[in-house]
Amino acid sequence: MARESESGFPVEPVYGPGALGGWDPAGRLGEPGEYPFTRGVYPTMYTGRPWTMRQYAGFGTAAESNARYRQLIEHGTTGLSVAFDLPTQMGYDSDAPLAHGEVGRVGVAIDSAEDMRVLLGGIPLDRVSTSMTINAPAALLLLLYQLVAEEQGVSGARLTGTIQNDILKEYIARGTYIFPPVPSLRLVADIFKYCKAELPKWNTISISGYHMAEAGASPAQEIAFTLADGIEYVRTAVAAGMDIDDFAPRLSFFFVSRTTLLEEVAKFRAARRIWARVMREEFGARDPKSQMLRFHTQTAGVQLTAQQPEVNLVRVAVQGLAAVFGGTQSLHTNAFDEAIALPTDTSARLALRTQQVLAHETDVTATVDPFAGSYAVESLTDAVEEAAVDLMRRVEDLGGAVAAIERNFQKEEIERNAYRIARETDAGTRVVVGVNRFQLAEEAPYEPLRVDPDIEARQRDRLARLRAERDRSAVSAALSALRKAAESEPGTANVLYPMKDALAARATVGEVCDALREVWGAYKPVDAF
Repeated sequence: MARESESGFPVEPVYGPGALGGWDPAGRLGEPGEYPFTRGVYPTMYTGRPWTMRQYAGFGTAAESNARYRQLIEHGTTGLSVAFDLPTQMGYDSDAPLAHGEVGRVGVAIDSAEDMRVLLGGIPLDRVSTSMTINAPAALLLLLYQLVAEEQGVSGARLTGTIQNDILKEYIARGTYIFPPVPSLRLVADIFKYCKAELPKWNTISISGYHMAEAGASPAQEIAFTLADGIEYVRTAVAAGMDIDDFAPRLSFFFVSRTTLLEEVAKFRAARRIWARVMREEFGARDPKSQMLRFHTQTAGVQLTAQQPEVNLVRVAVQGLAAVFGGTQSLHTNAFDEAIALPTDTSARLALRTQQVLAHETDVTATVDPFAGSYAVESLTDAVEEAAVDLMRRVEDLGGAVAAIERNFQKEEIERNAYRIARETDAGTRVVVGVNRFQLAEEAPYEPLRVDPDIEARQRDRLARLRAERDRSAVSAALSALRKAAESEPGTANVLYPMKDALAARATVGEVCDALREVWGAYKPVDAF
């Protein structure tokens, strides 16, 4: 049913080449929800319901983060997104020497099932979709989530959500890796198999270009290197004996959305078109869901400024709009004060309200793919696609994503682009409001959210009690079984089953990761040798 404009004119759910001003010179656009999905992965997109509104949050203790999640749900968030602290991301317990000074700083500290139980307390896991931004230890956090859900009486078959689980981009842009690439990819394949059997509705990987963009990648580089990583994951799963249509429908992606609205819209459209073609033509995917590029978007943290932070509200609104015009499936809008510190309750609520205004006060949800046929956007889509495909071909020429990572190819390309952007900003040819133009002589004072410095001591105490109370022999036996599974040939034993047993026996995240480090080793980057 068509909606009406403010003036009372009908706004059709879908416009095509036959509409006034329609344009499809090569007949490439197709219809929304149909191959190659340039116009979106679903026929109705937001005309039926809006995107999932997620807010990435997590800080301090599990109890503090739980309180923030409850507030976000009360304010209308439809999906949770968990941020973990650096020790958790690196597979260290809060009492490890390397964790000192980082506990609870950039996310929530999760050391054991006890912490996960507190984090999710009072949250109905059968009704809430949860995304967890975790990579090297993704399997552990997923299993902890499943264990807590089972305590709530919620089976794995009813759980919905996503683990990022994208280890390759860690070697390229972010650095929170633990194991070398080969065993890391084996772990990814084991997660695919485990979720197919135990958590069939769970999105097993969120292949991420966001962090590459934050490191300085251009839009074309972002989607090229992300899709190249996706191809590597698909090849790994197929080599492990999985059928493409058994796991590909659960693949998802994660991109940034910048203030350059037109190019971002073109980027999202180009990414869908490339992925659909690769999945159908290279891998022979028959299920249309295997060919769909479904993605989450986060507004660009790297474009937020500490100077005049209230201006970030405008930036985030534009970035959010670009993601919606580009057809995202879920969206996180950054808080305006994130360039200074962790978001306050007020700034987190304003970030969510930004999405709600876009969904309910604008007319962008009235019609599917409103930019289709735009001369500018269609031309930009073709240009981004051509540049991305060229970069993907160069990755293939080097032997694929892993081989290119070992040659530092992606990292060097991104750093070159980041340097160009920095020079343009320093020279003033790239305008950043409040930074190199329209500055204030004196900035207004701002009181940021501060993390309690005693969090680390409290987490250490919790770990000491856990280790004193648990059955040490049961933990030791479970970790031995995990090491044995990790020593096996890929495809012969799925490490997630003994891993779950170890976590259920109250082994910690650090202990489980240490057991795997003993077998698989730890990764050292090329430029560190």
